[in-house]
Parts: sequence; structure tokens; C-alpha cells
Amino acid sequence: MKNLLILAFLLTAGMANAQQSIVESLQIRQPGEGVVTIHQDKQITNLIGKRYIPTSTAEPQRTLKARGFRVQVYAGNNSRQARNEANRVAQKVKEEFPDMPVYTYFQPPRWLCRVGDFKSMEEAHVAMRKLKGTGNFKEVSIVREQINIPLD
Repeated sequence: MKNLLILAFLLTAGMANAQQSIVESLQIRQPGEGVVTIHQDKQITNLIGKRYIPTSTAEPQRTLKARGFRVQVYAGNNSRQARNEANRVAQKVKEEFPDMPVYTYFQPPRWLCRVGDFKSMEEAHVAMRKLKGTGNFKEVSIVREQINIPLD
């Protein structure tokens, strides 16, 4: 019976020690070790170990990053005019092909507008022909890039 009580005491003491946060464990003075002092709001310490749950009702779409292809419809320089042109081309693609994702971003030293998330070169080629067929997009080419694959 005495051994059982000792075992229970050691288990509860071990569990209490295991529930110590990283902040508390860093501030324990140990012989032969340095001292860490952390100054922060108590609310931040209370958030450690808690899981973040978004408060918005619209859940973000989960995606997988993979190597694939996109169709490049615009590539300019690093000027403001090139940025405006990339955004104008992106808007035109969205109007004509609302189901295709459009990505406009700055990749030094130029502004790019790329369309789609295609797993194969054939899928990208079909989209490229559709884009060229409108007559609105002159600089159309297929590029290899990291794409987003929806997990839904």
C-alpha cells in the first residue's frame, strides 16, 4: 500500500512538471546553467500550447503545393506601368475565364501574370490555346512552377 501511494505521488508530480510551459521551464534556476528571464504579457504565456481556431465562418480552402505548369500571359519590367499592365491583363483573364485561377505577382526583376494550376503539360497546352484563341493575349507561354492543388 505504501509503495502504491509513493507511485501515485511520483506520477502526479511528474504530470505537473510535464504540464509546465516552455516559458516556465526556461526560467527554472539550475546549478551550472545560465539564467533566462522573460518579460512578456501574461496573456501571451497563456496562449502557449493552445491551438489557433479561425473565428471566421468561411473556412479557407486547403491546398497541396506541387510541381506543375501555369500559362504566362504577361511579363513586364519592375515599373509601376508594368504592375498596372499585369493587373489589367489579370482582370481581362478573369472576365473571359472566371473558372481559371489567376496569379499576379512581382518576381524580381519583373511583374508576372500567370494563369491556372495544371498538373500536366497537356492541360496547360489546352488552356494556352483557349487564351490565344481570344486574340487578347499576345505573350502566351507555358512555364513550370509550383502550383496549388485543392484538397476538397
